[in-house]
Amino acid sequence: MKHFDKDRFEEILQVLSQNKLRTFLTACGVFWGVFMLISMLGFGNGIQKGVNDSMGGIATNAMWVWGEATTKPYNGFQPGRDINFYSEDVEAIRTTIEGVQYVCPRDQLGGWRGGSSVRHNGRTGSFNVYGDVPEMRFVQPQTLVAGRNLNQMDIDEKRKVAVIGQGVEEELFEEGESAIGKLIAIQESYFMVVGVTKPKQGGGDAERYLRSISLPLTAFQLAFKRGSRIGWLAVTARPEFSSAVIEERVRNMLKTRHNVAPDDDSGVGSWNSEEEFRKIESLFSAIQILSWFVGSMTLLAGVLGVSNIMLIAVKERTKEIGIRRALGAKPSSIVAMIVQENVALTSLAGVSGLIAGFGALSLSSPLFNDPTSIMSAPFVELNVAVWATVILIILGMIAAIMPARAALKINPIEALRME
Repeated sequence: MKHFDKDRFEEILQVLSQNKLRTFLTACGVFWGVFMLISMLGFGNGIQKGVNDSMGGIATNAMWVWGEATTKPYNGFQPGRDINFYSEDVEAIRTTIEGVQYVCPRDQLGGWRGGSSVRHNGRTGSFNVYGDVPEMRFVQPQTLVAGRNLNQMDIDEKRKVAVIGQGVEEELFEEGESAIGKLIAIQESYFMVVGVTKPKQGGGDAERYLRSISLPLTAFQLAFKRGSRIGWLAVTARPEFSSAVIEERVRNMLKTRHNVAPDDDSGVGSWNSEEEFRKIESLFSAIQILSWFVGSMTLLAGVLGVSNIMLIAVKERTKEIGIRRALGAKPSSIVAMIVQENVALTSLAGVSGLIAGFGALSLSSPLFNDPTSIMSAPFVELNVAVWATVILIILGMIAAIMPARAALKINPIEALRME
């Protein structure tokens, strides 16, 4: 292994320090390019993680379906008719549509995002109260903090039990008091708490689910006199099926069952999480590409500046290079000298940019600790820093091509005649 050449290293430092202002200004271009690259990648990663966290509690193969007002007449029915779904619709979807994994009906007191008053031992709060089925935890995964989740026996026996969010427990119960086994009053009905959960997702939806209560759908319908009516439903597709195809089949079936015109875009509304996830993935892929492109172009501009400045430096050192050639220096040693000086300058500036970029990301991280924010703390993975360093060295070698060629063209005799 070749030993470290201290004299050569000191010589490189001496050459770079001969014109400190020029070296500094040249290094600034490379420094800024690396700093921009790390900063853009870091903040892009932060936004991506924040969005993914906010949707982290939603199955990527799920779709939500709800009833709306029709806009076209059909089969003797006038437009403007409100469409409602029932438990019978759920069973029809489950038994007749191929590719369906879970069908999860849901209802809510007060309608979509409506709050309801809940009481316990003199404390009162307004929370989201849902009628759910056990499979809903596969559509919107929750972390079980205490107790258990809803199960099929709760549905079959119409048990008056409840699984509450951690925020509900904190507001209705004393600090340190367990909610498990305690009764909560919803309107005039009492339900026993059997589980406490917290959401896996972040963002604004996390706060909503912290303040949510899930009851067995059958008990919900009985206690609040809903009959077999449901508010909306979630459907997930099996892995081998596209959720977009299942979504279309479900919508068509529901339109047929409720006499909605096939070409009526209203009547049966839907939202497909798989489609949204694909859009988000495409967006962040574009952001990554843009970040690399802008950072690389800025870095390339800095490296070209290094090449031009080193070309000027070679011309200023014509006599020195001529003396080296006259004393027997091989062309390869001259090229190596120029390459080493270029790589040293670009590496020094680039590493400084890396340190500054990671420092800026670290200092800005505390600003994004809010779990409801759409953006998480910015970060860059270690392999990006490694690749950036490799690219710097390669660009430093490329930047040395022009100065090295200029150095090789110097005639030793003519160089020695120069004053």
